[in-house]
Amino acid sequence: MPHNPFKTRRNKTLSYGKRVEALFQKLEQKLKRPLKFTTKRGFEALLFLILFFAFFGLLAWKMTLPKMLNTFMQTAYHLLLETVFYIMAICVLMGAISKLLVEFGVVRLLENILRPLMKPLYNLPGVAALGALMTFMSDNPAIITLAHDKNFNRYFKKYQLVSLTNFGTAFGMGLVVIAFMTGLGYGKGALVGLAGAVVGSIVSTRLMQRMTLKSFSELDAPVDESDTGDEQLISYKSEGGVFLRFLNSLLDGGKDGVGIGLAIIPGVLCISTLVMMLTFGPSGENGEYLGVAYEVCPSSPGRQTRSTSSLIGCSVSRAVR
Repeated sequence: MPHNPFKTRRNKTLSYGKRVEALFQKLEQKLKRPLKFTTKRGFEALLFLILFFAFFGLLAWKMTLPKMLNTFMQTAYHLLLETVFYIMAICVLMGAISKLLVEFGVVRLLENILRPLMKPLYNLPGVAALGALMTFMSDNPAIITLAHDKNFNRYFKKYQLVSLTNFGTAFGMGLVVIAFMTGLGYGKGALVGLAGAVVGSIVSTRLMQRMTLKSFSELDAPVDESDTGDEQLISYKSEGGVFLRFLNSLLDGGKDGVGIGLAIIPGVLCISTLVMMLTFGPSGENGEYLGVAYEVCPSSPGRQTRSTSSLIGCSVSRAVR
């Protein structure tokens, strides 16, 4: 049988915890006494502190401590004001528009149009198109709500319902991303990204179904054996007149957009700040660090301001110059 490197790598990953435990067992044998849980955690804390201070110590040695700290805080502050709040505003507007499309039946119309593509492309029932549209117009958790609806999941087999996560999350926040990139002048690139998401969702959904059936053949059975539930009962229509429904959809969708905007703050501020500091270099003309925001992207002569697209346009403008 030929050697499978992917299987070996997976086995090494899965056995990492066991190797650590074996290391502690050898240490216990040398000490001739069992190690307490707090003692083991102490070793882990010691290792973390060594890596933590080595990483930030290297940055502080290169940038000096005051400038490193100032760059961290200034970059995070500007990312929050210039990037995150800008994205949050788009999330609010797109959330309101998405809710209106759901409320007045546009999403169900699109679902009926996309329904014939679900089986040949994704090996999923036609009603799955509703899941893709809901995550595209809001965020990934929308697919979870649908998956627990008996009027929705009764059309699936168990292995198909498992792959619904791969299918739905491929389109999460798609409308927000396309609107954001189009506003920055990269609309064509956003559409290319959407096409890539479609291709990626087909591949990942099919692979998940294949691997699930290979490991758990008993999942090749309907989720619900009974004939209860009806997709026509999957309704997002609120009560009241047309104006009241319009107003409620507008406000509820905007509120959902605020939640999405708040959810992205930790990732943007923590991860993007580190990535930007490690990717490029100092902003001083002589190669020195100044401790300013966006130091990874040197300003052009005489230019002191940053646009709202600093996070995305930073590296682009640097490359052009």
